[in-house]
Amino acid sequence: MYCQKCRTPVKLDPSLEDLNPAAFKLITDSTSPSVKQRSQYLHQSRPTYSQDRRDAYDRVATKATAPMFKRTVPSSRSGRESKHHPSMSFVMLTESQVVPSGPHKVPNDGHGGAHDSLDQSMSHKMETVQRLFEVLSARSDIDHPICIECTELLVEQLQKRLTTATKERDAYVEYLRQANADIPTDEEQEQAKKSLEDIKKQEKAAFKELERLEKEKAAMDEEIAQLDEEAQELDKEEEAFWRERNAFAVTLANFQSERDRINNRFDHDIKQVRRLQRTNVYNDTFTIGHDGNFATINGLRLGRTSAVMVGWDEINAAWGQTCLLLATVAEKIQYTFKGYKLCPMGSTSTIEKYDYPQSASTDDPAHQPKPKITTLELYCSGDMPLGLGFLHRRFDSAMVAFLECLRQIDESTNFKLPYTIRKDKIRDQSIKLSFNQEETWTRACKDTLICCKYLLAATSDMDHQQRTTRRQG
Repeated sequence: MYCQKCRTPVKLDPSLEDLNPAAFKLITDSTSPSVKQRSQYLHQSRPTYSQDRRDAYDRVATKATAPMFKRTVPSSRSGRESKHHPSMSFVMLTESQVVPSGPHKVPNDGHGGAHDSLDQSMSHKMETVQRLFEVLSARSDIDHPICIECTELLVEQLQKRLTTATKERDAYVEYLRQANADIPTDEEQEQAKKSLEDIKKQEKAAFKELERLEKEKAAMDEEIAQLDEEAQELDKEEEAFWRERNAFAVTLANFQSERDRINNRFDHDIKQVRRLQRTNVYNDTFTIGHDGNFATINGLRLGRTSAVMVGWDEINAAWGQTCLLLATVAEKIQYTFKGYKLCPMGSTSTIEKYDYPQSASTDDPAHQPKPKITTLELYCSGDMPLGLGFLHRRFDSAMVAFLECLRQIDESTNFKLPYTIRKDKIRDQSIKLSFNQEETWTRACKDTLICCKYLLAATSDMDHQQRTTRRQG
C-alpha cells in the first residue's frame, strides 16, 4: 500500500494482518461516538442560547466553506462488495475445525488445495485492511494510510489549528462573559423602552416632515419644469431679439456709414464753399503787381524806361488786360459809360468815342440823333520816339479816354480811388506819350493800374456783401 499524501510505499503493522471481524468492529466503533453520546456531549458542553443567537449561527453556518479534505466512503476500492459485513461478528475457522477427523479425499495434484486456501486468506486480510482504512478516512479529515513523515507534518498542522482554535475559544469565552456582564437591568430596559418610544415618535414626525418635504419637492419640481419651459421660450425670444438687433445694427452701420459719407462730403463742400467765398475771382483773373519800377497785370509790364526798353507787344497786351478789367467791373456794377464804349480785344483793344451834335439835341429819347463814333486805338503800332507827339495822338487819346472812364466809375459808385484824375492827368502826372519822359509816363501807367486794383477790390467787397445779404434774406 501507498501513503495517501506522498504516495510512498508503507509497511503495515503485523497486528492488522490477523484482524478478525470482532476486532474490526471494535476499532471502527471507537473512531466515532454514537449519536446519543454526541447529543449528550453537546448538551453538556454547550450552554443554552437564545433563539436569536441560534438564528445568527444558522445564518453563518449556511455560508461555511468546504472542508479541507473530502470525506468519501466508497463501497470497495476494488469495485466489489466485501465478503463480510463489518457489523458481522464471527471467527474464521480452519478446514480441520470444520471437517471432522477421518479419512478424506485428497486432490490429485497433491498441494493444490492448500495453495488456494492460502490465497483466499491473504485476499481476505487485504480487503479487511483496505476497508478499515476507508472507514477511517471517511470518519476523519485525513486519507489513510499515511506514512510517519506525513503523520508528523499533519500533527504539526493540527497543533497549529488547535492553538488557533484555543485562542478563538478564549476570545469567544471572554466575549460571552462580557455579554453576560452587559445584560441591562430593569431600569435600563425601561429607559431603553422610553427612548425607543421617543425615537419612534421622532421617526413618525420625521416621516411626516419627509412627506411634507416630498410634496414640497414635487411642487418645486413642477415649478422648475414650468420655469424651464419659460426659460426655453425666453431663449427663443432672446435669439429672435439678437437676430433683429444684429439686423438693426447692420442697417444702422450702413446708415452711419452713409451719414459719415454725406457729412464728409458736406464738410468738403463747406470747405470748398468757404474757400471759394474767400477766393476773389477778379484777383485771380486780373493779377496786378509790380516788377521793379513797372506795374504789371497778369505778368505783363505796363511802361518802359531808358534803361529797360519793354516791347510794345507786351505794353499793348498789358493795356488790353487793363481795358478788359475796367469793362468787367462796369458790367458787374451794371454801369454804362457816358460817351465811351470799351472794346477789349487783347493787344488791339480800342475805345469808341461818341460825339453827339449839340444843334440836333432833343429831349425825345426815341428820336436821339446818331452820334459820331471815333475809334481810339489803345495800342501802339511800332517803335517810335516819344518826343514825336503827332505819331502817338490816337494812342494818347485812347489812354486819356480810359482815364475818363475810370473817373466816371469812381464818381458814380463812390469807390473813392486813391489818386485824383483830372482829364489826362492822374496824381498830377500826364498819361500822354507826346512830349513826355518815359519815366513819367511809366509812373502814370503804374498809378492807373493801382487805381484799377483798388477798383477791383472794392467791386469784390461789394459782390461779397450782396451774396451775404441774399443768404441772410
